[in-house]
Amino acid sequence: MAGDTLTSAQYIKHHLQNLTYGRLPDGSWGFAHSAEEAKEMGFWAIHLDSIAVSLILGGLFLWGFRVAARRATAGVPGGWQNFVEWIMEFIDGSVRGSFTGRNPMVAPLALTIFIWVFLMNLMDLLSIDHVPEAMKAGGIHYFKVVPTTDPNVTFGMAFAVFALILYYSIKIKGLGGFLGELTLQPFQAKSVPMKAVFLLPNLFLETVNLVAKPISLSLRLFGNMYAGEMIFILIAVMYGAGWLLGSFASLLQLGWAIFHILIITLQAFIFMTLTIVYLDMAHQAHH
Repeated sequence: MAGDTLTSAQYIKHHLQNLTYGRLPDGSWGFAHSAEEAKEMGFWAIHLDSIAVSLILGGLFLWGFRVAARRATAGVPGGWQNFVEWIMEFIDGSVRGSFTGRNPMVAPLALTIFIWVFLMNLMDLLSIDHVPEAMKAGGIHYFKVVPTTDPNVTFGMAFAVFALILYYSIKIKGLGGFLGELTLQPFQAKSVPMKAVFLLPNLFLETVNLVAKPISLSLRLFGNMYAGEMIFILIAVMYGAGWLLGSFASLLQLGWAIFHILIITLQAFIFMTLTIVYLDMAHQAHH
């Protein structure tokens, strides 16, 4: 696709555009044919490529682990069983090291987050052009294959974690205890008048701290994956600038792909670890 009649700017813009479905300017519903149309669709527009790839990868994760569970044996384990057991031991160690409460949901949640985010990140190692070209042959002109380069996906996961943080904060500490954390710290006082003076500053600081959790989760993952995808696109543009730059681009692509494997794994691990830490904080009652 880099060798088509598209200019470099058009090529980059094309590869950064999601397959968007929503209300068109004429009032009908359909697919956006440009970035401008996608923008005009507003809040209720849906990125079908992000949803489709996320669900497929989620289903692949569940199927793979189900196969390992059904074939599990107490004797000599197979290669896939060994791999799954190693991952589960790794997740279990991470949870034990970061979570001090008692909640049987945290470890399965951590496992799901790590594998799912890793698989979505892993799509960034696919060829920049092959998937869009294959979809174009089927009449679909826009298709982004990396869900975590879509802020709707990363914010969606972060808001789900945020909802769990609020739920367990209120469940463990009670509504009064949760509100007390928001209004009685970090500035503390023994007298009631001073507590009243510190109430608004404490509420402001703790609210900012609370809201920053889902924002940091989502933007960190999105920013790193979006930047990685952009570098792959820029390298792909170099292939259309002659054989000399094309040869150099092949070396850059290989080097960046190897380095990007670390980023892909690290970002999945960070998202999982921060989720565990935030849930641990939600389970801790401050007196």
